[in-house]
Amino acid sequence: MLYLIATPIGNMEDVTLRALRILREVDAVYCEDTRHSGLLLSHYGIKKPLFSCHDHNEAQRAQEIAQKLRAGENIAYISDAGMPCISDPGNRLTETCVREGLPFTVIPGASASVTALALSGLPTDKFTFYGFLPRSGKERSGALTFICDSPYTTIIYESPNRVYATLCDLCGKAGSERRCALVREITKIYEECVNLPLGELCERYKDDAPKGECVLVLEGKPKEETSEADIDARIRELLESGMRAKDVAKQVAQETGASKNEVYRKAIEIIDN
Repeated sequence: MLYLIATPIGNMEDVTLRALRILREVDAVYCEDTRHSGLLLSHYGIKKPLFSCHDHNEAQRAQEIAQKLRAGENIAYISDAGMPCISDPGNRLTETCVREGLPFTVIPGASASVTALALSGLPTDKFTFYGFLPRSGKERSGALTFICDSPYTTIIYESPNRVYATLCDLCGKAGSERRCALVREITKIYEECVNLPLGELCERYKDDAPKGECVLVLEGKPKEETSEADIDARIRELLESGMRAKDVAKQVAQETGASKNEVYRKAIEIIDN
């Protein structure tokens, strides 16, 4: 079995008992950085053969791990912090296992993205995890437009040295009043969550870059209010296209946020008249 194991993102105590048990039981541990992961294993008195597996050698290591799994070995994979595969290596390992029919599982645990989301105080019912933005060019511009037009809360990873530039770009696309939380040093001594309108966040970090690893959590684009006249016009348009009142109610409610029951009542009135 290949075990993809979540590791602490700061506080060493944020590791599960199951993760520690499996790390003690496997035949070998593959990790993003042997020096970094060596400290974690040493902290818990675990001695295992350590092998690097990072962005530059993951394809090669995937085949190596596959051979060991076929030979009956149990292997663990850990990235430097948090959940493997989430803005970290690991996906090529799982793709190889799926393609070759080899067993693997995930041992859940710490994740900077969902922790920042919960800390942000912004809506959590629907959200998008974007990860790291492209550095420049059309790809960056397109990504920023996509994020700022989304009605859902969006989670972005960012380097502290680029936080100010990214906040300014977001402000330019979403407006200075859109709320955004900057969450940094998650689970560490100086953990901080600053939730302010984008314009105020830009001013705050203009001359003083935040320290430590940062996550930006951006409020979704607010729904534009639709007038009663526009709703009535849309109901008539859909009814004239041959749509049933029940389906009209569902679609108009989704488009405008209006009450489905109220839209249905109006549709029936229009049909009856």
